[in-house]
Amino acid sequence: MQSQPSDSADLGDLFHAAFRGLRRTWAEQLSPWELTPHQWRALMTLMRPAPGDPIRLKDLAERLRIAPRSATEVVDQLEVKGLVRRDPDPTDRRATLVAATRDGQQLFAKISAERRGKSSEYFARLSAEDRAELARILGQLGD
Repeated sequence: MQSQPSDSADLGDLFHAAFRGLRRTWAEQLSPWELTPHQWRALMTLMRPAPGDPIRLKDLAERLRIAPRSATEVVDQLEVKGLVRRDPDPTDRRATLVAATRDGQQLFAKISAERRGKSSEYFARLSAEDRAELARILGQLGD
């Protein structure tokens, strides 16, 4: 018989432990492409709202909740790999736009599919009913 968490602090710890396990598998998946989790988050952010649509470097930093200097470093690393490109902002000559390249978009699609597969594997330990209940609960918490 599994023990039930006694209070919300225990739920937080359990949730964090489960997420760490899933995150560890994701980090392992990124290693063949020599991507760090920070680079992946930046690429993922650039793919929203629409792949290829550029966003200002400053806005990327805000969305990632990192300093603009750190965003510049991550974009530098992705640019060296050919996954993003920088363009001058036509509306503000002081600003720089960043967008995923075709290679970046293709790699994003490939890694995303692999991550979905690993997530499915990870959650396969749960019954279909438990997975549906977890999805329902997490959906409520995400609102």
